[in-house]
Amino acid sequence: MVDKRPMSEPESQDDPVAPQRRRVLRLGAVGAVAVVSIRPAMAQAYGSILTCEIPVPDPGRTGGYINKDGKVVPAGTQGAFAPPGRPLKGEDVRRALATGGTLPGVDYERSRAYLKYVQSLRSGSAGFTCFASLQMPRK
Repeated sequence: MVDKRPMSEPESQDDPVAPQRRRVLRLGAVGAVAVVSIRPAMAQAYGSILTCEIPVPDPGRTGGYINKDGKVVPAGTQGAFAPPGRPLKGEDVRRALATGGTLPGVDYERSRAYLKYVQSLRSGSAGFTCFASLQMPRK
């Protein structure tokens, strides 16, 4: 139903359009409150993604190497890579996964092995929460 009255014309008590207008205005007010409260939370979550870290390997397997399939193997295993000197930054992992590029400071093969390790993390593993947050869509 399209209301063709001028905006300045007052609504009458028996006007069937008036309740619809009020309902739309109420919904708009509720929606505005939701946007105001959700946006800061999204910004904070995105900020934590930029700073979260993923240890490779997790602390329970410190000293292990990472093979080309992303599995933790004993140190010195032929063809496996020593772990990075520090945990991987969430933003670096997100960027490498999105672009198919490499992690900062490592060659392509080592980067692929580390990323496969990260992608194989399961709930309860150190770094899983960080990796899971990278998978959430952002607008």
